[in-house]
Amino acid sequence: MAGGWGVPLVLLAALTLRGAGSVKVGNVIVQTDFWQRDEKLQQEGGQFMFDFDGDEIFHVDLQKTETVWRLPEFGRFASFEAQGALQNLAVDKQNLEIMMENANRSRATIAPPEVTVFPKHRVELEDPNVLICYVDKFWPSVITITWLKNGQEVADGVFETVFYRGQDRTFRKFSYLPFIPTRGDYYDCRVEHEGLPTALLRHWEPQLPLPVSESTETVVCALGLAVGIIGIIVGTILIIKAMKMSSARNQRGVL
Repeated sequence: MAGGWGVPLVLLAALTLRGAGSVKVGNVIVQTDFWQRDEKLQQEGGQFMFDFDGDEIFHVDLQKTETVWRLPEFGRFASFEAQGALQNLAVDKQNLEIMMENANRSRATIAPPEVTVFPKHRVELEDPNVLICYVDKFWPSVITITWLKNGQEVADGVFETVFYRGQDRTFRKFSYLPFIPTRGDYYDCRVEHEGLPTALLRHWEPQLPLPVSESTETVVCALGLAVGIIGIIVGTILIIKAMKMSSARNQRGVL
């Protein structure tokens, strides 16, 4: 926990569901909450969420003080009082102060993110789609993800998930950008993190077939017409030959 960063990660509840007898099914529900501070930027904040086998069930919007279900249907079968999350985070914040003092504000190991960009669906020209920027295996969880279209920053329509637990106490996060594939457009997902010397740009552009030019279309049509004419000529010649051969056989038959 760090001179520049402090991130206590608290896993407060884990429930392993078991089937009949002693057979382990392996499903795990985990409550995850943490509080962090960026002393360089003088910013701090936290997160509270529940997940099932790594998939989010809900998280608490700390600004609105309300529970946000990953799917609206979840809220029909369960409820969670957001005030309880605020109490947990207050404890985390106090623990952070204690841990940083005990560690003499020494810096922990920084893990830079791995970034991948891919479309949600198969890309078709002018067919609405979603670009996904998957940022994985980073620590701490202070990170900035930005979308660029043709080099210009895009903000409208962008959606980010909360932080998910990764391996070895790292984090992962998704950012989504709705878009319409258009020939000539290109996109970049820009990621800024303490573990990167400079902002990381992950480039993506649709792989679409090249348009057929008018001259190419003219050549193809001309070739098709030529082949058709040749076919007619050859067919006519064969028919004439067949008629002559048939006439010759008929004459020999009469003699």
